[in-house]
Amino acid sequence: MIATVLYFVLFRSAVVEGAWSPWAEGSGSGGQCFCEAFLPNSTFPIGELISLEKTAVEINYKLELEISKVEMYEVKLQIYIAKITNLTVLIELMEHDPDAYNELQLEEVKIKIKQVEALIVELKASIQTSSTVLISIREQISVVIAVLTQLEITYDKNLVLVTRREYIILQQKLEECETRHNEIFNPNIGICNHGGIRRISKPIISQLNAHLSGGYIYGGWGKDTKPLPGSENTYWYSASSDTLVSRITQYSDYYKLIMRQAFKTHELYVANRYDWRGLGNNYVVRENTLYFQYRSPFAMGKLNMTSSTIANRVIPKASDQFSYHYSGNQNLDFAADESGLWVTYATDESKGKLVLGKINEQSFQVEEVWQTSIYKPSVGNTFMVCGVMYATRSVDSKTEEIFYTFDTRTEQESYVSVPFEKFQEFYAYLDYNPTDQKLYMFNNGYYVTYHVWFNYEGSKDKLFIDE
Repeated sequence: MIATVLYFVLFRSAVVEGAWSPWAEGSGSGGQCFCEAFLPNSTFPIGELISLEKTAVEINYKLELEISKVEMYEVKLQIYIAKITNLTVLIELMEHDPDAYNELQLEEVKIKIKQVEALIVELKASIQTSSTVLISIREQISVVIAVLTQLEITYDKNLVLVTRREYIILQQKLEECETRHNEIFNPNIGICNHGGIRRISKPIISQLNAHLSGGYIYGGWGKDTKPLPGSENTYWYSASSDTLVSRITQYSDYYKLIMRQAFKTHELYVANRYDWRGLGNNYVVRENTLYFQYRSPFAMGKLNMTSSTIANRVIPKASDQFSYHYSGNQNLDFAADESGLWVTYATDESKGKLVLGKINEQSFQVEEVWQTSIYKPSVGNTFMVCGVMYATRSVDSKTEEIFYTFDTRTEQESYVSVPFEKFQEFYAYLDYNPTDQKLYMFNNGYYVTYHVWFNYEGSKDKLFIDE
């Protein structure tokens, strides 16, 4: 780049203001022509600018390397979690029946533990190194920007601006890398100072459902979205071979969920006693209370799992004729985010277009309503994040896409494109949990989660189609 403008610089540096003429020409003795040019004492430091450009290439290489490391850290974390979970399961089995294992098997487990410890130490060291490198790059860019500013003041602005733009791009890439690094290792849980979802990770598959049945494809799982003190690690699960909701099972932590060791199962139907069953699979747990679609009458259902008490509340005008694309009977969809409890549905009056309602948790009433422009049966699912509703749809058998958002704070709707990968084509449940900023999916009977990245200042890859 510098070579192409070298002549331009030399020419410009020869031009002076006032009465001085930059050129003088004439003929000398012997018929020879001569040409004189005036050059000022201060020439443009082209060598310094070339050096800065080389530094830009170096910094760009370092940044690309760090960005790839951040992506690698995310993958490694999931692998290490899986290894630790498997080891925990194996150790517990050994504790239950130590006589079933010989000395060689015990030694093998010890080696695996040491390997995992080494991997964790290595990852920790890598993360610390990356943090140091990012700080170093930021300092390097700051120094270069200061030099460019001085060059711009002293010399040719147009030429310096070309190089300055390169460093502005590098600054943006650095901020992007730092943001992604912080989102993985220092997530802003409960904070809504972002511009919405920017990217969703690849699916993280935990395992097949607790029934170990491929037929149990209608269901859901996750964590309490506003856990009571002492139950922050509690998981829940509910599934069936049809859309009838008959029970919900709770597990004290993730390990117990994977081991299928429940601490409590709540039956929604006991013959000759009560029938609290629901329909559809779009429920949510909040403060140890299950919110779900009550079967009869068609209404919002609320099961307090601490006191084992039930309540239901009819939503005026809500219709049971408009379900989501993937599954029947998903007429009421409950969601929870940083700002509270929500329900989506459709009405005959809206001709199937999706309606969003905010639920007052104390009175168990829909206290505020927003009408959207999307047809509910065309939607795969919806969830809420920081008062914004996100709607998904199928792209193909392996890809889902967030295609629409509705912001309840501004009452503005947008068409967007945030694609993400599905483990399998069919899914019956998708919801966001504000306690860990993850999406939980029940994908054809499997427990699946996703990491969510948000748009912060400096992020550039949010894809708006239409405002």
